[in-house]
Amino acid sequence: MGRDTRISGPLLQAALTAGLASEGADVVDAGVLPTPGVAHVCAERGLPGAIVSASHNPFPDNGVKLFAIGGRKLSDDVERRVQTELVVAGSEPKVGADVGRITEDADAVAASYAAHLANALEGRAFDGLRVVLDCANGASSALAGEVFRRAGAEVTVLHAQPDGTNINHGCGSTHPESLQAAVVQHAADVGLAFDGDADRVLAVAPDGQLVDGDVMLALHAVDLRERGVLHGDALVVTVMSNLGLRLAMDAAGIEVVETKVGDRYVLDALEARGLSLGGEQSGHVIFRDLASTGDGLLTGLLLCDLVTRRGEPLDRLAANAMTRFPQVLVNVPVPGRAAVDAAEHAEVRAAAGEVERELHGKGRVVLRPSGTEPLVRVMVEAPTEQEATAAARRIADAVTRTQGS
Repeated sequence: MGRDTRISGPLLQAALTAGLASEGADVVDAGVLPTPGVAHVCAERGLPGAIVSASHNPFPDNGVKLFAIGGRKLSDDVERRVQTELVVAGSEPKVGADVGRITEDADAVAASYAAHLANALEGRAFDGLRVVLDCANGASSALAGEVFRRAGAEVTVLHAQPDGTNINHGCGSTHPESLQAAVVQHAADVGLAFDGDADRVLAVAPDGQLVDGDVMLALHAVDLRERGVLHGDALVVTVMSNLGLRLAMDAAGIEVVETKVGDRYVLDALEARGLSLGGEQSGHVIFRDLASTGDGLLTGLLLCDLVTRRGEPLDRLAANAMTRFPQVLVNVPVPGRAAVDAAEHAEVRAAAGEVERELHGKGRVVLRPSGTEPLVRVMVEAPTEQEATAAARRIADAVTRTQGS
């Protein structure tokens, strides 16, 4: 069991640990550790795991992510069964004779994870590469700088002084502005912004431009294919990935496999077909041969490795990887649990269909209820920002009208 740096983390971890031990489970306390670090140790030791974290959310939020044996995220069915069990069982632990042991193993777990990251480079290094890391005052704060220094980088670390309340606050992958400025200021080759539990990363090029998950996927897919290790010559993406990525992969002869939003669905598709690479625009990137979940530190290391091997600056590599279509996302509030019905409403579907016909194949509409909030998400891609904005607004207005009907 690990946690991120939120002030509520030790309390929640202690409660969860006590509950598990009271039911006879032995618990290994890994301390503050990135989510993919917990997943790695689960795979290494053949254990289930848990991390107390709310990822990229602000510090008052917190929760528990569970891993199955081997470090896999739980399926929808297992999640529902766990939720049902919690409701039925209530909150009273029963302490008996078979109480589990609680052991602290933070140093050994962190060392194992760091060695795993280093091994992914297969002996290569990027000596002298100037890298700026934004640790989001989160779970990577104590680990990231040392990992990149051992790989040969000249490292500047930002936002690595967690105080329990500053995780993701004006920093990290949700707020990369200070990283963008620092990359330009330090004349760095690469900037990397992790989120609070470091399972995602966004990159920054030398000119300060942001390099998101779609661009990193495009770069790595082509690189892996050229090296003969892109299994199935296919890339897994979600419905939110940019049309420009799909067109770039088509031009490169790489099949695009699409899933719904969520890195576990990406992993399911990777495993179903034995593929190598997949991910999300948000910076969750999964190298299936190396990890069972998105890993910001691993992705960042492999991006630095790619830049070093290619011998070109990241801004030039990013520009050549894909041409992004303007993408506009509008979130429409829908009270209660009506988001699914609103997204499927005949008037809304008609408006979306009309927009798609007007785009003549040069754009895309994605309409879906949020899985976590009372919202309908309307995303439109079009040849220009103006067209995308106008089209998204038309569909959003149709969603709003359904709430008054």
